Amino acid sequence: MTVRPSRPGSVERLFHDSALERGVLMLDHDAELQQRLAEERLERFIGVIYRPDTELQSHYAGVELSRQFDAYVWFDKTRAVEPLPATQREGVPDTWPFGL
Repeated sequence: MTVRPSRPGSVERLFHDSALERGVLMLDHDAELQQRLAEERLERFIGVIYRPDTELQSHYAGVELSRQFDAYVWFDKTRAVEPLPATQREGVPDTWPFGL
């Protein structure tokens, strides 16, 4: 699903504007970085449900990255998870998802 562009000044926009496709930012090693990322910014959270019409109210919250997280993982683009192929083992009862 294509989502709306991130809001100006949001955490997502800062990383998008960096032109990096993906990365991990360790937030617990550099005091200057911690201070610069302690300012509250909006961060978008998208889960199973995405509502573009109420996006600001339903998918954004204020965060202070360096005060809330030790690291931040960034992906500029992603796609849905695709299940791995599964086959039923011979002689084993079908008990999914309750048994092994």
